[in-house]
Amino acid sequence: MNTSQVYILISIIVLAIIILVLILTRKKMQKPLSKLATFAFVFIIAGIIFGENRVLGYSLMGFGVVLAVIDIIKKLKKPSVKSD
Repeated sequence: MNTSQVYILISIIVLAIIILVLILTRKKMQKPLSKLATFAFVFIIAGIIFGENRVLGYSLMGFGVVLAVIDIIKKLKKPSVKSD
């Protein structure tokens, strides 16, 4: 196992732990992830998985980051509605 594979494995393990924490604390969350944020997350994970091919890996990660930024901008423009 070379160095880049070790980094990819560590990244996948850390992301799996983050997903597990999000699932366990989901009841406490006010809003679930939007569809756009979910797609961004999937593209970033795919970029990590296909990291051996740099062009494909960086392209997928970059597309995921662009989707995440678009989601953030959409949420900032849209006023939040409180329900009591």
